[in-house]
Amino acid sequence: MYDAWIRVGRALRLSLLIALALLFLVPFYLLVRNGLSAEADITAPDWTFFPSTLHWSNVTELFEDSTVPMARALLNSALIAVLTTLGTLLLASLAGYGLARIPYRYAQHVFYAILGTLMIPAAVTFVPTFVLVSSLGWVSTLRGLIVPTLFSAFACFVFRQYFLGFPRELEDAARVDGLGYWRTYWRVVVPNTRPVFAAVGTIVFIGAWNSFLWPLVIGQDRQAWTVQVALASFTTSQVIRLHELFIAAAVSILPLLVVFLFLQRWIVAGVERSGIDE
Repeated sequence: MYDAWIRVGRALRLSLLIALALLFLVPFYLLVRNGLSAEADITAPDWTFFPSTLHWSNVTELFEDSTVPMARALLNSALIAVLTTLGTLLLASLAGYGLARIPYRYAQHVFYAILGTLMIPAAVTFVPTFVLVSSLGWVSTLRGLIVPTLFSAFACFVFRQYFLGFPRELEDAARVDGLGYWRTYWRVVVPNTRPVFAAVGTIVFIGAWNSFLWPLVIGQDRQAWTVQVALASFTTSQVIRLHELFIAAAVSILPLLVVFLFLQRWIVAGVERSGIDE
C-alpha cells in the first residue's frame, strides 16, 4: 500500500512538472507560430495551432526591411552585451576582491556605500548621466551605450561575498612565492572562481541584451539601435506589423537561449556561496 502511494505521488509530481514545462513553452510557441504566419492568420477570429501555410519568407522580409536595420541592431546588441559583460566582470571582481581581502580602515564603509547605491532608483541618475554622456559627445556611440553601465553594485556584492569564502591557504601560498595582490588575483583567484564569473557574466549579459530605456535615449541614430529598440519600432501609432514583430522577437531571444543553455549550471554553482558571512 505504501509503495502504491509513492508511485501515485511520483506520478502527480511528474504530471505537475510536465504541465509547468508546457506552460513555460507557450510564449515560445506563440513567437514561432505568429512569426511564421500572415497578418490575416494572426488576427483571424478562429485560432489554429499552426496556419496551413508557414511563411518562412517573413525571416527574409525582416532582414530586408529598410526601415528597421535588424542585422545592425543584432550586431550592436551583441557588441554591447559582450563588452559590458567583460568590463563589468573585470571592474566588479577587482572591487569585490579588494573589499574582501585588502586590509583597509574604511573597507566596510565603502562596501555599505556601494550597497546603498542599489536603493537609488535609476530614474534619479538617468538625467545627470545623460547630460554627462551628451557633453562628452557620446550620443549614438558604443561608448555612450557601454561605459555608463559598466559598474554593477550587485555584481560587486556577489564577488565580495564569494571571495570571503575563498580558501586563504591558496593566497598564502601565492604570497610565499612572492606574488602581490594583483598577481594573486589574476593567477590564483580568477582560475579557481570560474563558476561565479560565469554566473555573474550570464546575468549581466542578459541584462545588457534586454536593456531598452538607455539605448533608446542614447542610440538616437538608426545605426546605433539595439535589438530592443528595433523591436519597439515595429509598433507605432499608425500601424503594428505583427508578423515582423513576432519573428524579430523570436530571432532576438536565440542568443539568450544559447547563452543560458550553455551556462545555466554555473548560475547555481556560482551564486550558492554568495551569502557567506564574513
